[in-house]
Amino acid sequence: MRILLVEDHAPLAKEVASKIERAGYGVDTVGAIEGAMLALDDCVYSVALLDRRLPDGDAISIIPRIREKQPQIRIMMLTALDAVDERIDALEAGADDYLTKPFNLDELIARIRVQLRGRGQTALRPVRIGGLSFDLDQRVVTVRGEDVVLARQELLLLEALVRSANRIVSRETLYAHLYGRGMEVQEHALTSLVSRLRARLAELDAGVEIRSARALGYRIKEARSAEDDV
Repeated sequence: MRILLVEDHAPLAKEVASKIERAGYGVDTVGAIEGAMLALDDCVYSVALLDRRLPDGDAISIIPRIREKQPQIRIMMLTALDAVDERIDALEAGADDYLTKPFNLDELIARIRVQLRGRGQTALRPVRIGGLSFDLDQRVVTVRGEDVVLARQELLLLEALVRSANRIVSRETLYAHLYGRGMEVQEHALTSLVSRLRARLAELDAGVEIRSARALGYRIKEARSAEDDV
């Protein structure tokens, strides 16, 4: 899943984007309303983080347009405007949450996770396939009860696959989930990443396999044992 960060203060945007990436999410950063609308045309986002005062207007004004383009998106305001009336205006305009600057980056990640669960929903149950378990809320991977550390892109790929376990995930969906907009990606980048993740899961004896569906995409499933093939 990807997050759209709309923040015109470059040092803060860089710091926030880095924290989001370390938490295992993909992130695209733009500095103005116009860039945000273009990004929403190019990519599907799970969460939008909006600064209030942008060079080309107040981000509150685009909340209805964001909802029209991507109805399921979660919207969080990140702003130095901390008056009660300002918060009420943003929430009544359709924002799901409001965090005032300066804010703690760990709190931001915690609030993002809450938003990803959706309104009124409980925490998602971990997905278990073979000896692998993926906690979709905490972004924690374990194999046979032991914590596993994966590279960020490997984690994003595994997340996209386990969310649709036993079903084919298209290459287009995986590219959007992994790389977002504006990135120049080599033709075989996804194939190489899948190979690395396969090797890592085999090394861990995770009991899963990633199958290729020619020209369509990939799916993850429990690995068959030797007895299954007899």
